[in-house]
This record gives sequence, structure tokens and C-alpha cells, in this order.
Amino acid sequence: MFTFLLVVQAIIAASLVTVILMQRSEGGGLTSGGSPSGLMSARGAADFLTRATSVLATLFVVLSIVLAVLAATRGGTSVDTSLERSAPVVPPAPAPQAEGAPFEGAQDAAAAAAANVIAPADNGVPLAR
Repeated sequence: MFTFLLVVQAIIAASLVTVILMQRSEGGGLTSGGSPSGLMSARGAADFLTRATSVLATLFVVLSIVLAVLAATRGGTSVDTSLERSAPVVPPAPAPQAEGAPFEGAQDAAAAAAANVIAPADNGVPLAR
């Protein structure tokens, strides 16, 4: 039922676009001429296209509301988790050194590599060159 109404909605939308483009505007619209009598006279065509536009627009809005209600009340409220990724594993931070401990550059380099931190090659500000 939902798929059928969705297809009807698409047909109404395409018809609405067509009818709107066929209307005469200040530029002339997409229609070129027509018979001078009956429904396809300038006045008759304008009345028909105006009525068709209002009917199609009303159907479009009503069908949009019906589709929204059907989508909200439909079963299947579960979330698809097929694309779910696990959180990245963060290595534990190194233990802080006690005050007065000697500087060990190898230990700091290992900690920086574990934290995926890349220090600049010249240890300076890149804009200060």
C-alpha cells in the first residue's frame, strides 16, 4: 500500500510540474498557440490549467500527509546496524614521571609514537621560517 501511494505521489508531482510549466506566464509559457474556440481558447485553457493546478496541488499535499502518517505508524522501528563500526582503540597514556627523574628521550619518542603524534622536523613553528 505504501509503495503504491508513493508511486501515485510521484505521478502527481510530475503532473503538477507539467501543468505549472504549461501555464502562460509573462514569458509565454511552454504552450504555443491552440485552437481559438472551446476549452483550448486562451481563457478556457487558463481556467483549465488553473483548476488542474489547484486540484493537483491539493492532492499532493493530502497524499504527503497520508504518506507521513503511514510511515510513522508502520512497524519496523529498529535501526539498521549493519554498517556500525567499533570505536578506535586508544592506547593507554604513559605514566607520569616523578619529579627530578632524568630526561629520557627514547621514552618520550615511544610515548609520542604510541599516541600517533608526529612532531615537526625542525621543532619550530612552520610559519616562522
